[in-house]
Amino acid sequence: MHSEMPSWQKAAQAKRQAILNAIPQKWRIQYDTLPVDVTGEFIQGYLTPREIEITESDAIAITSQTTSGSWSAVEVTEAFCHRAAIAHQLVNCLHEVFFEDAIRVAKELDEHLAATGTPKGPLHGLPVSLKDQFHVKGVDTTMGYVGWIGTFQGKKDDPRHRVAESELVREIRNLGAVLFCKTSVPVTLMSGETTNHIIGYTWNPKNRHLSSGGSSGGEGALIALRGSPAGFGTDIGGSVRIPASFNGIFGLRPSAGRIPYEGAANSIDGQNTILSVIGPLATSIGGLKLLFKAILSQEPWQYDPLSLPLPWRDHVVDQTKKLITKKDGTSSQLTFGILRHDGRVEPQPPVKVAMDFMERILKDSGHQVIEWDPDLCREGQEIASEIYDMDGGEDLLSHIALSGEEQIPQCSVEPVKPFNAREVAELNVRKREYQKRYMDYWNSTAKLTTTGRPVDAVICPTAPHAAVIPGKYRHTGYTTFINTLDYTSLVVPVCCADKCLSSMTERSKYLSELDRKIYEDYDPEIYHGAPIGLQLFGRRLEEEKIITIAEYLSEKVKVYTGQ
Repeated sequence: MHSEMPSWQKAAQAKRQAILNAIPQKWRIQYDTLPVDVTGEFIQGYLTPREIEITESDAIAITSQTTSGSWSAVEVTEAFCHRAAIAHQLVNCLHEVFFEDAIRVAKELDEHLAATGTPKGPLHGLPVSLKDQFHVKGVDTTMGYVGWIGTFQGKKDDPRHRVAESELVREIRNLGAVLFCKTSVPVTLMSGETTNHIIGYTWNPKNRHLSSGGSSGGEGALIALRGSPAGFGTDIGGSVRIPASFNGIFGLRPSAGRIPYEGAANSIDGQNTILSVIGPLATSIGGLKLLFKAILSQEPWQYDPLSLPLPWRDHVVDQTKKLITKKDGTSSQLTFGILRHDGRVEPQPPVKVAMDFMERILKDSGHQVIEWDPDLCREGQEIASEIYDMDGGEDLLSHIALSGEEQIPQCSVEPVKPFNAREVAELNVRKREYQKRYMDYWNSTAKLTTTGRPVDAVICPTAPHAAVIPGKYRHTGYTTFINTLDYTSLVVPVCCADKCLSSMTERSKYLSELDRKIYEDYDPEIYHGAPIGLQLFGRRLEEEKIITIAEYLSEKVKVYTGQ
């Protein structure tokens, strides 16, 4: 006798099938076995040369064609819808598919341009993907919870279901972009790997034995497969930066208040000690900058009570460029801190190779590099961990309980004692005092630099490993301390793990038991080809400065890697 499938499994299966059914039959693919790497030539095999030309252009190149009318918004949208459909069938990266609506919007944009001679906005005709936290008319927002299927954030019969739209969505539409899909997340969002009962596990396109990261893992995988030129994720503990690093793309974690969060779904909503922030991900630094600047041009502070009235600051860009290059065109001097490890876990050999490579680029380019003290990392990590658990796990567990779905190991939640108001206040004080100590430390580096200024930016790993083996993401400390500080952080893709370069160097000393475990997890064969991105972080609200330095560094990386 076979026992009947639980109702939550049936609901998840039906939703999974509905996502597939939304993909036109002509775009369904058949395969016997898949290669380890499904990027590049493999996915191109399903596309026409014209579709390849369009989808392998970055957001800057696309908008230069669509805003001038050289490419139609319809043709561009169809090409990305097709490529996204294939990407999903290869790595499980989509939660919602609304291609027909996207093509309708693209048609309206083409008509607008033909009638007026002017594009609707700077993103006219640009397909933009969204992590499944943003409400878009006509489709569900599940965030990976089976109990959210067919509801508004788990509430049945809520009139906002499939009607409400997030503030960011409204602004993206105003700018002329075309929304066409929403991407996968881990159930609860609080995981460095993306897996849920609705679509299963989101694999890494460059190495299908590995993870695409989390919690914006679907976004990272889709963009890596060029199924989207650019999109938006969220980050409360590394959820934009980890998928950017693991998928070899660019990702920005801005400080809180720069991009509007109003009207987006969230986990542990109302916990304001560490705010989740929205950040763009893109195939190029230019695409990242384009999205960030475009959103600021919409003056989100007029519509979101938590947005800061801080438009894009060209003067900061100009100042930073002067620091990078002198008037005669020779290299000026920036000073970079280099954080080799966080005091708890040393990075695995391929990440050390990436760090050494970046250090060489900086020194060769005439910049000063100073050792960055890891002593303050641990406290920032510990504060973050306590903040995520302040409600005792109640919010996450209540959403899992809606359907009775089983917990997934990578996203499991253990109930703990919730904080009372006094304990929350004490933690807020502790966070503030920590931020002040870090600020003082950063200011003190002026004594160590040849410029007499404090360090301009810091380079550090995004994770102790390249794109990780499923179930082996044990330490998010390289990203969470930055959330506690609310600093600007941008991931720059640097290289891929190479089994020939990063031979297993014997270690006899470990920073912790966790350090030993992560070191032993490293397998050169399995990790071969896994992307590695490094974090470039600055101080709070230094987005313009960090984007400008990242533009410069990414060009240097291209020169050194012969791209």
